[in-house]
Amino acid sequence: MEPERFMIPCLSKKILGIECMGWGTQRAFFMVVDGEFVAAFKMFPPIYTTILFFVFVGLHFVDKSRNYHKFMIGFGIINALIMIAAYIFKMTNT
Repeated sequence: MEPERFMIPCLSKKILGIECMGWGTQRAFFMVVDGEFVAAFKMFPPIYTTILFFVFVGLHFVDKSRNYHKFMIGFGIINALIMIAAYIFKMTNT
């Protein structure tokens, strides 16, 4: 499968020439689907918290009997912190 065919281009990179904090999300997701778990983490460290966040968002819409709000907020915060740390690490080490 050629994942590049389905990827949305990064507007920040195209317009400003700067990589955004979400750089590598799509490619890392395709790596997870292909079973390349370590490579996906190296490409985009918060990939697993991002996936968990979207799982809870999906559950929030599907299962109305339970409240997933706290999980969504928790994974959202954790995801944001990992994204910021990974972005700073990437920008200072390249």
